[in-house]
Amino acid sequence: MKPTLKSLRKPTFSRSSRGDEAGSVGAGLLTSAATAGRTPLILAVGAHPDDIEFGCGGVIARETQAGHAAHFVVCSLGESGTNGTPRQRLAEAKKAAALLGATIEFVDLGGDAHMEPRLAHTLKLARIIRRLRPRIVLAPTTVENQHPDHVVVGQTVRHACRLARYGGVAELKKLPRRVIEHLMFYAVTVEAEPRDRQPILVDVSAPAVVAAWTAAMEAHASQQATRRYAEFHLARAKVHGMRAGLDHAIQLFPADPIVCESLAALGGAARTF
Repeated sequence: MKPTLKSLRKPTFSRSSRGDEAGSVGAGLLTSAATAGRTPLILAVGAHPDDIEFGCGGVIARETQAGHAAHFVVCSLGESGTNGTPRQRLAEAKKAAALLGATIEFVDLGGDAHMEPRLAHTLKLARIIRRLRPRIVLAPTTVENQHPDHVVVGQTVRHACRLARYGGVAELKKLPRRVIEHLMFYAVTVEAEPRDRQPILVDVSAPAVVAAWTAAMEAHASQQATRRYAEFHLARAKVHGMRAGLDHAIQLFPADPIVCESLAALGGAARTF
């Protein structure tokens, strides 16, 4: 049986800096009047523009529409992709984040299709965790049969969450340590769904949630030339939802067992008897 998670804050956006040049990955930060200065519930990390939207965008929409702050960290501009220029991909990612009610920033972890495990990259993400102090971090799964950047980013985020909580790391001492509550992985593709662990299912059936998620995926217009991604991911969510008697659900894979104070606090299960 797969437990369902009913809920893990719609802001107005203003641009604080621009990353118009393809190489200026560290720029392009958007801030929200509703979320600026607030601790985000969710920090979602993606290797490329569109990973977060395709893999867990419905979850983000559900949470921001419930009033919870969410922030995206995108680790490349998709510059090695077949379709779309870095400038296009940057603009699409900013638009999609705004549609989901999230803030967004871009960091350089070596470039699209060139990411490798490096301590410097782990420390870079650990600093972001310490600066933003999220409760929940979302990252791509580390299943091997997918884009290699997804695997590297998933592993790097996992390591960064650990280093963020270690008080003695010399490179991080300028920021107070942060112990997050949950690290969860999302699958960008069907092949990236782990077969050796049970997911939780997040109910994203509400029409406003589906509409915002769909719009965010369609904002990545350059990628629709590769595949009908919005349709594909909505179909995935439909299948996962049907397993639990829901219209749409998204799988998240906890890195560690989830602790509950009482069985009475549990949501429903995917199987209905």
